Amino acid sequence: MAKKNNQKYAKKYDIIIVGGGPVGLSMAACLAKFGADLKIAICDRKGFEVPTDSRASALALGVTKIFETLGIWNEISKQANPIKAMEITDSGESDISRPKFLQFEGEVAPNSPFAYMVPNVATIGVLQKTIKGKVDMISPIDIVGLKTSANSGSLILANGDELEANLIIAADGARSNLRQFAGIKTTGHDYGQSGIVTTIEHEKPHNDTAYEHFRPNGPFASLPLRGNQSSLVWTEKTKNANLYKNMEYSELEPIIENVMGHNLGKVKIVEQVQVFPFKLPIAKDFVANRLALIGDAAHAVHPISGQGMNLGLKDVAALAQVLINAKRLGLDIGAFDVLENYQSWRRFDVALMALATDNLVHLFSNDIAPVRALRDIGLGIVDKMPFVKKQLIRHAAAISPLSGKVPDLLLGRAL
Repeated sequence: MAKKNNQKYAKKYDIIIVGGGPVGLSMAACLAKFGADLKIAICDRKGFEVPTDSRASALALGVTKIFETLGIWNEISKQANPIKAMEITDSGESDISRPKFLQFEGEVAPNSPFAYMVPNVATIGVLQKTIKGKVDMISPIDIVGLKTSANSGSLILANGDELEANLIIAADGARSNLRQFAGIKTTGHDYGQSGIVTTIEHEKPHNDTAYEHFRPNGPFASLPLRGNQSSLVWTEKTKNANLYKNMEYSELEPIIENVMGHNLGKVKIVEQVQVFPFKLPIAKDFVANRLALIGDAAHAVHPISGQGMNLGLKDVAALAQVLINAKRLGLDIGAFDVLENYQSWRRFDVALMALATDNLVHLFSNDIAPVRALRDIGLGIVDKMPFVKKQLIRHAAAISPLSGKVPDLLLGRAL
């Protein structure tokens, strides 16, 4: 039986956000800053604790503009490392060489790399400090149900209480309980792959370069952190990933060096090795009566392109703009037609990214010689087309989408 939550909180809010990760916290910070007298709460099942590990996320330039506009990027960036270049290589399982087929480098704007590696501890810590005293932070909390009416939505708690709001925002992850309570179905599949995630210290400097090496069992990416450290996201077949996780680090480190092609010299694992399964769940609807889904609750894409967190923060920028505009017009911010504006804005971008990443996974996660030859020719052609490379990197930087209007926050504009 769940313990009774003895925290003091209001029974009715304008907006309740469920999920205390970077996406949910960013949503709360944007609404608190630009929503004037909105009464906001954010709930988390576990609690608002800053992570103790050194995992990091790749944040596109456009996404960092959200934090600039909130006035907190300077503090977050103290722990960030720029990604100024990316090298993409491809080889078979037994190949010794790592031929480089595609390279991106340079700035997308003056003094602006296309992305930054930001430790989650920095993002979450600063966001929590930003919303403290402005937003009710309720945790730990056990939500067992959701009910909605024409005018409001209510979270049903295990202790018998209910929390009511005009709008509930689900930022509770890929296995979102709120999405399930609302009866929203997902489409997608299991990749049969898992990501081995850790942090390494290496002998040679990374020179602010991200490396992505395509291998038959999935891509192996090393992303530059401060100092001679990099964050690893190593995709493997799930059974292999679990074997690697259980190895002694002294046994695993030479394997990592070999997979990397020894481009950063000797490596040392400095963070606990974790394994996460990769699936593709895309919600068939991003909104329902008095409910909006953001981040992984709406879509969880394969990390092959490093866009998962960026997609979630683009949701934040779009939904915040829709809600603030509706409030200023005197509209009901939880009304379905208002929420539909958010859904129609984000649906195509998400579908495009999901399709692109899914196709990349299937194209590169194999060792079929003719397929490898064709994809490597394609990478080589793109590498020799500066204009195409520039457009691709601007899209990845979230400042030049392939379609649709860019939310103001991604352009550094206040709402």
